[in-house]
Amino acid sequence: MHTLSGQTVLALHAHPDDESIFTGLTLRRLADAGARVVLVMATGGDLGESRLPLEPGETVPDRRRRELTDAAALLGVHRLVLLGHRDSGLPGGPGLRHPRALAAADPVALGRAVAEIVDAEGAGTVLHDDDAGIYGHPDHRAAHAAGAIACSLTGAHGYRMTVDREHLALAARDRHLVHGAAHAAGVGYGRVTAEIAVAVGGGPAELAVKRAAMLAHASQIAPDAVDEAGFAAAYGYEWFLPGENTGGRARGGVLEALGNAHLLAGTR
Repeated sequence: MHTLSGQTVLALHAHPDDESIFTGLTLRRLADAGARVVLVMATGGDLGESRLPLEPGETVPDRRRRELTDAAALLGVHRLVLLGHRDSGLPGGPGLRHPRALAAADPVALGRAVAEIVDAEGAGTVLHDDDAGIYGHPDHRAAHAAGAIACSLTGAHGYRMTVDREHLALAARDRHLVHGAAHAAGVGYGRVTAEIAVAVGGGPAELAVKRAAMLAHASQIAPDAVDEAGFAAAYGYEWFLPGENTGGRARGGVLEALGNAHLLAGTR
């Protein structure tokens, strides 16, 4: 694997735990290869109910911020930036009307805010949600728009994160957290294998770190939801579409330097 020393990658996510679920392997492997990893979190996940009791005076965003900090450390994140927007909730829900809801934010202003971080960090690569928001969540769609605008403004190389629904149907039917999220929202999810440009995989050590990072979000993710026996089948790959400033396909970027597992992703 090529060294990525001197490279900075910015990952933009909608909610605490998205970074571990959708890019945990990728972020850890980038950091291990020498890249500086900047994680930008758009919301505090305010509407995610805690499955564990809160401390006296503690709020859900307080707990989720603490969990995010722990997960980011496990994933090798060098800088964590919180944009401070509010979770918008599921499509059609009342959270969309909150004045601080991410989905209600001006996408251009949001994109400019992300672009300022890209410029300040000298990031040459931005990871952000795909056009459909992976599973249609309003906040993921907003994160897509912000990431696309930031890439357009800065010239950064973009990758759009998604999941390979054909791979998951074969290898881990109903065992990835995206399945429950899509079911709750009443929407589809992911892309077909042929649409995906890059798949990032990981060995046992990276998978163990990804699982630990997901479990750091203990208020949201129960251990039995990510059982160790089936973890590699459900979470052993992370998938990306070609994004901005790539000539229509992902090539020559930092993710390819990790080793593109795309040709294997649909069969393992």
